[in-house]
Amino acid sequence: MNKILVIPSLDIKDGKTVRVVQGIPDLNCKQYGNDPVEMAMIWRAENTKVIHVVDFDSSHHHSHKNYDILGEICESVIIPIEYGGGIHSLEEADQIFELGAFRLVIGSLAVSDPNEYKKILEKYGPTKISASIDVVNDEVVTHGRKNKTGMSAVEFALKLTDFGINRFVVTDVLRNGMLEGPNIELCTKIGEATKGKVTLSGGISNYNDLINLQECSTCGIDSVIIGRALYENKFACQKIWRVAESGIFD
Repeated sequence: MNKILVIPSLDIKDGKTVRVVQGIPDLNCKQYGNDPVEMAMIWRAENTKVIHVVDFDSSHHHSHKNYDILGEICESVIIPIEYGGGIHSLEEADQIFELGAFRLVIGSLAVSDPNEYKKILEKYGPTKISASIDVVNDEVVTHGRKNKTGMSAVEFALKLTDFGINRFVVTDVLRNGMLEGPNIELCTKIGEATKGKVTLSGGISNYNDLINLQECSTCGIDSVIIGRALYENKFACQKIWRVAESGIFD
């Protein structure tokens, strides 16, 4: 049985850490602290190995107002920072890497401008570029999860594999932030079809979800992004990271 890497999600809107439900910041705009840099340092103190940063101002409004915060996060912790936020061009990818990010997660650009997507991938390679696959009822959605593509998740994943992608961050949007359990079946299908590595995102609600996910770690799923369940203390962080890294949930 393979080990599962647990990755906390740090979702930023208007310079604050916010709760996200079904792909958009909570309508009540619940905040988990005012300082995303401080939150990143808390996760580092809790022994996380990677942090997943989502910039909603960039993904929804093409705003760069959180870039300074991203730079501060990268300077404040000594672990890899994975960034997703509606990257539109090679120039923007260059900016994010210059700020200190370890890896970019890019999805919509593969639909709106495949050539630009390929330029980014050719420059940085598949270890630095992951593909974001956001799914609603098995249909891929893009651009802040507003546009329907008509493609199934597996169809899109295979297209990205042809580009040279070998890691996929897969989010079942309807389960995101709902604490109703992850869509392991969807991620398993993508892992089996592409033979790539899959990071599951969305739906983790408790310890049992991680046990179930661990049992599917041989199907390509090697990591999981968790947001609300961690922020609302559904399980003890130190124990989660310790047992996940050992590969044994009991």
